[in-house]
Amino acid sequence: MHFIGGLLTHIRALCGFTNPSTNSYKRLVPGYEAPVTIGFATSNRSSVIRIPAYAKAPEDKRFELRSPDGTSNPYYAFAAILMAGLDGIQKGIDPCKAGFGPYDFNLYNLSDEEKKTIKQVPRTLDESLNALEEDNDFLTAGGVFPKVLLEKWIRHKREEAERYNQLPQPVEFDMYYDL
Repeated sequence: MHFIGGLLTHIRALCGFTNPSTNSYKRLVPGYEAPVTIGFATSNRSSVIRIPAYAKAPEDKRFELRSPDGTSNPYYAFAAILMAGLDGIQKGIDPCKAGFGPYDFNLYNLSDEEKKTIKQVPRTLDESLNALEEDNDFLTAGGVFPKVLLEKWIRHKREEAERYNQLPQPVEFDMYYDL
């Protein structure tokens, strides 16, 4: 549970490595069973961490971190995931006490006011890079991620996001070309 607590505490920063492209955030959209809720739950596909319900015995239980995507560099992503989890173990972060769930109910049935109380993963690459800049001490522990690597990674990814944000996209041509 403390490993899960570390993941949920640092998930917004982790997205800088686990969801490192502008396209990553096309999938992380509320309302589509996407893992956008920062929390854990049994069989709830909208939570970043899902515990499958079919495993009933404690020794059979496992969890899934559902936000990473195929555009990630697996070496960086897995190392960052491990560092976040280890930070949770070392600090004894209890995900229940930290308010991360369990969300074992349908999150889509909550009122708009209740939905505002539940934290969400970043909605853009820029948001995740901001989180990574603010929360990276867990990555630099023991020299696993040197500061210079983080700085270069963030700078490079910001350049990618800026280029994307400045160029018209094909759907914009489709929507506005005939006006």
